[in-house]
Amino acid sequence: MIREKIVIIGGGFAGLQLAKQLNADSNKKVILIDKVNHHMFQPLFYQVASGRIEPSNISFPFRKIFQRSRNIQFRMTEVQRIDTAENRVICEEGTFSYDKLIIATGCKTNFFGNSKMENLTFGMKNTQEAISIRNHILMTFEKLIIEKSRSDDGNWNIVIVGSGATGVELAGAFAEMKNEILPRDYPHMSFDHLKIILISSGEKPLEAMSVESQNKAEEYLVKLGITFMKNERVTDYDGETVFMQSGKTIPCNNVIWAAGVTGNVIGEFDKENLVRNRYKVDRYNRVIGFDNIFAIGDIAYMETTKYPQGHPQVANVAINQGKNLGKNLRRSSSSQWTEFEYVDRGSMATIGKHRAVVDLPDLKFQGFLAWYFWMFLHLMLILSVRNKIAIFFNWMWSYFNKDSSLRLIIVSTKKNNTEQ
Repeated sequence: MIREKIVIIGGGFAGLQLAKQLNADSNKKVILIDKVNHHMFQPLFYQVASGRIEPSNISFPFRKIFQRSRNIQFRMTEVQRIDTAENRVICEEGTFSYDKLIIATGCKTNFFGNSKMENLTFGMKNTQEAISIRNHILMTFEKLIIEKSRSDDGNWNIVIVGSGATGVELAGAFAEMKNEILPRDYPHMSFDHLKIILISSGEKPLEAMSVESQNKAEEYLVKLGITFMKNERVTDYDGETVFMQSGKTIPCNNVIWAAGVTGNVIGEFDKENLVRNRYKVDRYNRVIGFDNIFAIGDIAYMETTKYPQGHPQVANVAINQGKNLGKNLRRSSSSQWTEFEYVDRGSMATIGKHRAVVDLPDLKFQGFLAWYFWMFLHLMLILSVRNKIAIFFNWMWSYFNKDSSLRLIIVSTKKNNTEQ
């Protein structure tokens, strides 16, 4: 019997869940394509960037995940374009034909067309970027101990642009590093002048959450000594100075951009189907105009009664779209398919130890209980038992010692080929 060939582009939350659903269907041959060889647990990138956990603890090799699978193959390559007429995916390392194609390429940092900002600031949408932030920030501290003066004010400011969950959590982590860790790592240095600056285009942080959570989050930021700049928009950055719409400037050599995301659109594939850089899909996640091409997760734009402007680009939507499409594709007929309906389970964010905010459909709470709830939920979402244990151990060690031993500066070096 000829098996149906399904190609999945992207192994994020949506693509991985879909592949897991199809793993049990021996009638299908599945090829998962990704430009990296591992799935990344993005909600904890900020802990990698601040030296709290190792990147390997939140990274899961695809070949290990599907080691015992008989119908799922993985190919590490980057997709260049999609030939919809011939049902082919053209990649750097080869071409793959398909009966059904699923695009699950997720999103990337949105620099809003500012190429200078893209080149000079740090995003945090993959493991490499999180490690780059860790290396750069730790190198900044090493520069400070050598300078032993405030000759370069830019090194004394860490600016985070964007006050969503990523920005708030990263600011909290750096503030705790300043207050608890740096005085012990550098006992002969005073870090009183080191500023963690969070810039928000709105009045409050976490604008997607409830008013109670926004107010509490702002209170936590202030208590941690974070400078919260509200109703400000960054207009430019030249590598040394942050320029804002209000006319204010900040000298800074450490700028992290967390002010939004945009879809990872593939090459030349039918851009007329895009809505705000996301593929427009029907309630079954089929890309409009195609019967055999689907889009799921952050890259999919689906209008529903509850979400007339599309679903939020969050992990829970991606996971559930992947599950729903997987179940549909396993059914014998498309007449048996079920439409996707998103049930919002809530949102949460943490701003340092014992400080978190949680919004559930019928309950909102903040403080140490919310912080424990945040820790438990994220720990349960980690894929492997080994990684769960490793993260739990790191968290417990940090909890009792207010420290971690993971502040490694690891940078690549190029070997001189002419060297004898």
